Amino acid sequence: MNLEKVVFGFFVLLAATLNFGFFLGDMRDPDLHNPYELFAAVVVNLIALVLKFGDRTQIGAIHLATSIVAVLQLVGAALMYGYAEYVSSAGMTEGWTASVVSLSGGALLANLVSVVLLLIETVSFHRG
Repeated sequence: MNLEKVVFGFFVLLAATLNFGFFLGDMRDPDLHNPYELFAAVVVNLIALVLKFGDRTQIGAIHLATSIVAVLQLVGAALMYGYAEYVSSAGMTEGWTASVVSLSGGALLANLVSVVLLLIETVSFHRG
């Protein structure tokens, strides 16, 4: 068993599941979207991004691209959440919540593409 592949797969899957956990729920209800879960999704996606830098294959480049997209969208969502919560006088309204959850949904899609790539890479691996 290759420990590097286990760690890589772990962080790719954890990034997707944390993102899914934050995304799930009514888009207009801020109580259903925990800011700590968003923070954890950002951190784990950043770790997954760093792990993807070493791969020099074509599929590795696509892995890296999906990770960059996910991180950008999650960081954008976290910045919007922070602005709405700590700067805006309106607070976390339905509109702000919908925007934050929408950005996390885009990141979730990028994470799902990364998981599919990981599965394809695993299934097509030949020992030789």
